[in-house]
Amino acid sequence: MEATRARLGLAVLMLPTLLVAMDVTALLLALPRLSADLGASGVQQLWISDSYGLMVAGLVITMGTLGDRIGRRRLLLTGAAAFAVLSVVAAFAVDPLVLIVARALLGVAGATLAPSTLALITDMFRDGRRRGQAIAVWATCQFAGGALGPVLAGFLLQHFWWGSVFLAAVPAMAVLLIAGPFLLPEFRSEAAGRPDPAGVGLSLVAVLLMLYGVKQLPVEDAPLVPLLALLVGTGVGYLFVRRQLRSDRPLLDLRLLRSRPFTAVLVSLVLAGVAMAGTGLLVTQYLQSVLGHSPFASAVLFAPMGLGVAVGTTVAPRLARRVRRTTAIAGGLACSALGGLLLVAADDGAGSLPLVMTGITVLALGTGPLFALGTGLVLGAVPPERAGSAASMSETGNYFGGSLGFALLGTVAAAVYRGRAGGGSDSLAGAVEAARHLPAGQGAELLRGARAAFTAGLHVNGLIAAALFAGLTVLTLAMDPAKRDAPADPLPDCEPARP
Repeated sequence: MEATRARLGLAVLMLPTLLVAMDVTALLLALPRLSADLGASGVQQLWISDSYGLMVAGLVITMGTLGDRIGRRRLLLTGAAAFAVLSVVAAFAVDPLVLIVARALLGVAGATLAPSTLALITDMFRDGRRRGQAIAVWATCQFAGGALGPVLAGFLLQHFWWGSVFLAAVPAMAVLLIAGPFLLPEFRSEAAGRPDPAGVGLSLVAVLLMLYGVKQLPVEDAPLVPLLALLVGTGVGYLFVRRQLRSDRPLLDLRLLRSRPFTAVLVSLVLAGVAMAGTGLLVTQYLQSVLGHSPFASAVLFAPMGLGVAVGTTVAPRLARRVRRTTAIAGGLACSALGGLLLVAADDGAGSLPLVMTGITVLALGTGPLFALGTGLVLGAVPPERAGSAASMSETGNYFGGSLGFALLGTVAAAVYRGRAGGGSDSLAGAVEAARHLPAGQGAELLRGARAAFTAGLHVNGLIAAALFAGLTVLTLAMDPAKRDAPADPLPDCEPARP
């Protein structure tokens, strides 16, 4: 009976995981239409797309520890209710400012969901093997949702207005709110980090400033403000780290980083996020602007990347029964490196489509063991009362990796493009627009050169991704324990809070 309740509870936890991931990526396809309807400027479009992720990244640390203290189920249900209400507000926004504020508040609510779901999994599945399988299911839903988000958005936008993209999350949150109190256990611990308003403020300011600097540095003509944001954010982050290391019950237990496997997994999560985000950014543009596919067709063609991660996370627990967990992770990362190299062989012709799709699928498939088994290692390294804090560290690493990937690899690709384009245009989108105003022959020549230059940037991205994954393979093997990993020991008994 208890096992059945745990499985049903896991199914309920997967609803917000799946839908929130879809909500993030679906907006990318809806942004042009909602911007036109609301009259959003370029700067407003940037904040509409970024405000959610910035707030999640800035508050996920705080929310993870808060859930440990006040109750993980309570925090999850409160966040789900707020997410549902704010999704309705966003769907019926009447101007850009309302939508920006709604998206930022959605980020606050969204920050409660990921650490709460992961921490509740540790409460519901005390056996190490079952917990690993549950985490794999969680990771599968997260990445499958990211892949299916644009596809769902394309379908909704063909039949409804742009607000329907936000409303898609409401039914899932309603199910969670109805079933959660019956199927999910409550857990809180007095041993969790005590309220620390100063620490919360420092972590929020540090993360927001650094992510803002990373995101804006490649797009600002005058980089002074983004650089200043990075410097100030780094300084505030240093103060936050000092405060946490001196605290008996820190908001974020940085002493966990003394563990080599724990640190190696977090580094791998960040750098894998860099490689995947950069690859996703360039491949989606390649499908649309180089190969000429529509946004919806590009979303469908790009879906194998997210689905590849989903398959990899699904098979990871079975693989870990036969080989060491670190060996499984390293083997997957080596596979991802091969996928990056496949992108180097692509050209700007339609015949490269199968090669590119194979490359992104192989690259994503190989990361599955890292996201499934690595997340399990992070959560298994802490006692149950600190699971929320550990989950928040894992999620923060993922967000940092994604933001760095968009910014850094996007900047590298832009530099390669400008070098190969020979001054003909600053970007592929600019070349497409300029070609419309030129005679047919000149426009075609400009587009050929621009597409070849962009494809060269994709090649460089593939090489960088392959190098990152190869380096992570070596790092993972270097921290491989001398003996075969046994399944994680069941977590020590702790008295759950009463519902």
